[in-house]
Amino acid sequence: MTRLNKLLLAFTVMSASIAAHADTTSNFAGLTFGQTSDKVKKSNALNENLGHPDADGVIGKDNTWGVRLGQQNSQGRYYATYDTVSGSHNGIKLRQENLLGSYDLFYPVGDSTKLFGGATAGLTKLSQNSPGFSHDSDIGYAVGGQFGVLQQVSQNTSVELGYRYLRSNASTEMSERGGSKQGSLDLTSSAQTYLSANYAF
Repeated sequence: MTRLNKLLLAFTVMSASIAAHADTTSNFAGLTFGQTSDKVKKSNALNENLGHPDADGVIGKDNTWGVRLGQQNSQGRYYATYDTVSGSHNGIKLRQENLLGSYDLFYPVGDSTKLFGGATAGLTKLSQNSPGFSHDSDIGYAVGGQFGVLQQVSQNTSVELGYRYLRSNASTEMSERGGSKQGSLDLTSSAQTYLSANYAF
C-alpha cells in the first residue's frame, strides 16, 4: 500500500504540474516591422569586373516585414518567423527571406514588462535581381540570437522592441544576361532592429 500511495501521490503532483503549465501556456501571433543591414562578401572576380561595388550598402537599414506564430508561458516562448527585406545599390539588387525558429527566456522587470533573450536557427534565401543580370538565388543556413524588451498592453496584446543578429552562408552569382559570370556575393551576417505587435489566443 505504501508504494501504491507514493505512486498515486507522484502521479497527482505530476498531473497538477502539467495542468498548471497548460493553464499558463497560450498561442500567439504577431506582425513585425524593422530595419535590416547585411554584410556581404564579394568575390575577387566581381570586384575586378564591376569596379569594387559597395555590396554592404545593398541591404542597409532597409525596411523589413514579417509574421510570427508560436507559444508562450510565463517563463519563455518559442515561435516561427518569416520575414523579407530587399534593397538596391550601385546597380546590385538583392532580396533576403528568412524562415526561422526561435526560443526566448523571459526576465520580468515589472508587473507588465519583461526582458527577453534567446537563440534562433533556420534558413535564409538570398536572391539577386540586378538590372542587366540573370536572376539567381540560393538557400543557406541562418543561426544567431536576439534580445529586447516586451511590454504587456492588455491581457491578450503586447508590443516589443528587439534586436536580432544572424550569421549565414547564403550565396548568389552575378552573370550578365546572355554573357559570362561576373562574380559572386556571399551573405555573411545580418543585423535587424524591429518592433513587433503580438496577440495571444
